[in-house]
Amino acid sequence: MLNFTYYCPTKVVFGKDSILNLSTLIPDGVKKIMILYGGGSIKKNGIYESVLNELKTFEIIEFQGIKPNPEYIDCLRASKICKDEKVDFLLAIGGGSVLDATKFIAVLAKFQGDDPWSELVENKLYPSKALKIGSIMTLPASGSEMNCGAVISNKEKKMKQAYINPIMYPNFSIIDPSYTFSLDTRQTINGIIDTFTHVMEQFCTPDVNSPIQDGFSLAILKTLLKEAPLVLKEPKNYEVRANLCWAATCGLNNWIGLGVEQDWGTHKIGHELTEIYGIDHAQSLAVILPQELKAKISEKKTKLEMIAKELFNLSEGDLANEAIKKIEEFFRSIGAKTKLSEYGIDPKEAATKVEENLEKNKNLGLVLGNITPKEAYNIVLNS
Repeated sequence: MLNFTYYCPTKVVFGKDSILNLSTLIPDGVKKIMILYGGGSIKKNGIYESVLNELKTFEIIEFQGIKPNPEYIDCLRASKICKDEKVDFLLAIGGGSVLDATKFIAVLAKFQGDDPWSELVENKLYPSKALKIGSIMTLPASGSEMNCGAVISNKEKKMKQAYINPIMYPNFSIIDPSYTFSLDTRQTINGIIDTFTHVMEQFCTPDVNSPIQDGFSLAILKTLLKEAPLVLKEPKNYEVRANLCWAATCGLNNWIGLGVEQDWGTHKIGHELTEIYGIDHAQSLAVILPQELKAKISEKKTKLEMIAKELFNLSEGDLANEAIKKIEEFFRSIGAKTKLSEYGIDPKEAATKVEENLEKNKNLGLVLGNITPKEAYNIVLNS
């Protein structure tokens, strides 16, 4: 196992009616809170009203309209309001996109530079000051509720980049599985795919003698395989939703990634496809993951064989390739598309654009494992 250091200051409050803890979780001294959310579904399902009721002793301002792939320009607008209004605390209500944006806004609100994107994202500047934040999660997928990363799109520069800074850990995250009852089928499927891929990119890599992390990773994957068909049949089954919520949190809270090699090539290539074509983040992952596994099968063989045996009960044949087939079959069985052509996208055109973008942005320290832009071209071409 590789050396590692672990730190996470986030307090997770999980379960039914956990919103009732909200006011006690706000840090001392906070007077003005900005709540941030997306399209407004929280006003239809009762969450918005519950939040305002719990925060009635605080001054509240709102920022609505965080997009599914959060945009830098919106983060800038929100951070300016924070500065002008002297906001003390940020509360994200929604899925990973809302929380990712909120994390970045928290940094921008305290940042004094002239060109935040260039300084923070491109030149990897990590300030030590940010507004404190909390989250109320309504979509299990990103794991953002218990990590310090954010993925932000810059439309002007045609870039979608991750930014990671320990100052962006949420102070707390409230996870009430009943808040996910109103998710539509597409959002539910996307969350399952995103979580599955998070686990694969930390687990399905070269073996470094990490049996505890391996076992934990397999447990998350087994949970997804078991609960995915159930949640599609019974979308308001609390126990099923609870298992999916916790799987998403554990899939990217760093536990399974401690002391192991990681390969975020699928995510990085997927980010490019999302930025270029606008398909959902998880949709891009379902397309790319099987092909990325095939491209790196020699390096991932031990773990793929483990997956074949432990997840799919296979014992004969080319186990590594069979595992990849089974993963793609699982994606399709829950309604996910696994080919670019199914989205009306020409693979050759997409491959060319992805390669060009990766070549152009090489200096950003892209988390591509050992995948070169040319290899990324071939992966997309075969997708």
